[in-house]
Amino acid sequence: MARALDLHNYVGHLIRRAEQVHTALWYRHVSREITSQQFAVLNALRRDPGIDQRTLARFTSLDRSTVNHIVRRLTDQHYVTQVRDEEDRRRTLLSLTAEGAGLLDSLIGPAEHINEQLLSALPGNEREQAVGILRKIASMDDESIHGGP
Repeated sequence: MARALDLHNYVGHLIRRAEQVHTALWYRHVSREITSQQFAVLNALRRDPGIDQRTLARFTSLDRSTVNHIVRRLTDQHYVTQVRDEEDRRRTLLSLTAEGAGLLDSLIGPAEHINEQLLSALPGNEREQAVGILRKIASMDDESIHGGP
């Protein structure tokens, strides 16, 4: 008979549950219209205006098809502009509109607040360590995930 995992000690389950908690807090305190992924795109465009979708995908750790969908939606909502790169007509460069910048400004405070809420579950001396551990897990590259060459 196969044994069952103790999900309370299984990292994948805990990460999924933590994401559910984050999503619920985001919906309640930050935005019901803008997702945390859309926020990441807006934030990346504030940090690096004029980047293309491939670079945006890399900066936000989102796959290119997801970024394409998000950019299309944010463009339709007039939060993002797209212009052809004059030096390479195959590339489309992305930037925030004034409306997009205003939206991002309104979301940053609440996003910081829920980040603090999430970290408040930990004693102060464990918060930096927890963020460091999550960074290590999040930075696993495709080579380490798929077993390398």
